[in-house]
Amino acid sequence: MTPPTIGLYGLGTMGAALALNLAEKGVRVHVANRTPSAVLRFMEKAGPLAEKIEGHQSVEGLIAALPTPRLVVAMIPSTAPMDAFLDEVIAQLAPGDTVIDAGNADFHDTRRRAVRLAEHDLHFVGLGVSGGEEGARNGPSMMMGGSAESWAGLEPILTRIAAQHEGDPCVARFGPDGAGHFVKTVHNGIEYADMQMIAEVYDLLRFGAGRDVRAVGKIFEGWNAGRLESYLMEITATVLSYADAPTNLPFVDLIEDRAGQKGTGRWTVIEAVRLGQSATMIEAAVAARAWSAEKGLRARAEETFGADRAALDLDVGLLERAMLAARVLEYAQGFRILAAASDQYDWRLDPVRIAEIWRAGCIIRARLLDDIAGAFSEGPPEGQLFLAPRFSSVMMEGIPALREVVTRAAEAGYATPVLSAALTFWDVMRQGRGTAALIQAQRDFFGRHGFERTDQEGDFHGPWWR
Repeated sequence: MTPPTIGLYGLGTMGAALALNLAEKGVRVHVANRTPSAVLRFMEKAGPLAEKIEGHQSVEGLIAALPTPRLVVAMIPSTAPMDAFLDEVIAQLAPGDTVIDAGNADFHDTRRRAVRLAEHDLHFVGLGVSGGEEGARNGPSMMMGGSAESWAGLEPILTRIAAQHEGDPCVARFGPDGAGHFVKTVHNGIEYADMQMIAEVYDLLRFGAGRDVRAVGKIFEGWNAGRLESYLMEITATVLSYADAPTNLPFVDLIEDRAGQKGTGRWTVIEAVRLGQSATMIEAAVAARAWSAEKGLRARAEETFGADRAALDLDVGLLERAMLAARVLEYAQGFRILAAASDQYDWRLDPVRIAEIWRAGCIIRARLLDDIAGAFSEGPPEGQLFLAPRFSSVMMEGIPALREVVTRAAEAGYATPVLSAALTFWDVMRQGRGTAALIQAQRDFFGRHGFERTDQEGDFHGPWWR
């Protein structure tokens, strides 16, 4: 039987790892790179797998060597370089060929590029790939957006190289054009919120409760053996176990407290606002990263006002219950955004399948996703994850714990942007009547915008307009 064949352009960290994964799983791989010398270095490092890989000195050579219909993966920045790549290859491709963008892309760009290639009877796929270098090499979680025809060609290949959860490949087609890249964007937004929440709890344990770094790491290790089990929890415990060899100081203390970001968290927040949804926990995490970059300003404010924080005696079990409830809420916000986008763009996203393919290979993989998939299979009330019966006990136990943690942290002077946003979201959503009536009155007063009444049908204005 002839092995499936695919082309891959771009041999950076992710591209090289993905090429080796493909070759190892029995796929014939043709590779090329903007700088041909990178192809030679890659082939030398590929070892025995080089027998299943053919290197090319140009993209023209790569495309000419592929059987039709061609499958060409581009592992390059999904910005101007991707458009330049398409400018170069469109004329070299034939009707029915597929180009796959496997980078982090703004889904609006993916939709635009899909339209452009369709004009040439070509397919364009947006493939969200999660798991970093390790995932690309050994099995990522992949979120595909593109035509059914392109999925038919890609499915036999992607299911081979994807992460597996109990025999289920963590890859799926979620709809046309930008659907896959949008799902990946929301994945990354949830990732931002989860990382920030973990950092906040670390701050409370380390500096509030005064625990040794290794002791905090052991707490995270213990949590990772229970209901909070996740990849991010696992690596946090590992990171906190390291000391700097020359000084024996906790290694984390030697890292500058300025967090980087590549934009996907911001994209999630921007799209949530465009869709009329809330992503307050993700927004809080994005804000925290932005504030972290203002190191000089923070130092100046500390000099001016001081940074005294009171000691905290927080029960480990209390923190565990609070984090679990907050994690449910961060996923709930993410899936609300996905549902709104699905309606807006007629993608028909399947929340069950999204949760299922996030269970392995990706950065936010967690034990909780089994219950999330089950909750959506059962059909939670109003389609809202936090109302699902299987999370009732989690919320009943966790919300009082979350309230106590946020309250005591605020009283003692500790910032908890994501945990606080989780509590606020819960408190707003559980109120049958909130504060918007007064806002509607204000809007009508200054702009004659009108409002609905509780006792009559129709649109009304206040007595201030009589």
